[in-house]
Amino acid sequence: MIASLRGVVLALGSATAVVEVGGVGLAVQLTPQQALALRVGDEARLHTALVVREDDLSLYGFATREELEVFDLLRGVSGVGPKSALGVLAELSPAQVARAVAEDDDAAFRRVSGIGPKTAKLIAVSLAGKLAAPVAAPDAPSAPAAHDGSVVAALVGLGWPERVAAQAVAEVAGDDDSSAALLRRALARLGPAKAEALP
Repeated sequence: MIASLRGVVLALGSATAVVEVGGVGLAVQLTPQQALALRVGDEARLHTALVVREDDLSLYGFATREELEVFDLLRGVSGVGPKSALGVLAELSPAQVARAVAEDDDAAFRRVSGIGPKTAKLIAVSLAGKLAAPVAAPDAPSAPAAHDGSVVAALVGLGWPERVAAQAVAEVAGDDDSSAALLRRALARLGPAKAEALP
């Protein structure tokens, strides 16, 4: 089992990367947000799941261990394959998945391409009690905060110090940001200062 990898990014697609580890280029399936966070020539650190089928070996990569754990739980739901599980994580952070499950909100999963009403309901029922209960938020900004955490984690995975990453995300955060938009702006903010920020 390949549980994690660290290496230089050789190539990138919209939701894939080729990462060189020990002279071997490994093709890794990613969420679009994670692919946007990587750059060719930079070092990538990913938590991974190796999915073995009769005619295929596929590697799926994640910025955080929480994403990997949710991915594995989703794959355990009848009717949810690795691509659908990855699709869920492209739309929802682990905290948002936990909140949807806790509130029995299958509508959150129906928004994911390829997941129908029956499978969405099955996800909500099957994952009940398997995820850490989300912290109750007193006001509306809870969704952007979940995005903020996943974007900070992605930046830390790229090698930015957590304090620098969190500050950049806080500076560019808006009320209605998707993770991808927030990540793009944070990278634009950090880009010119990368040399000074990294040890």
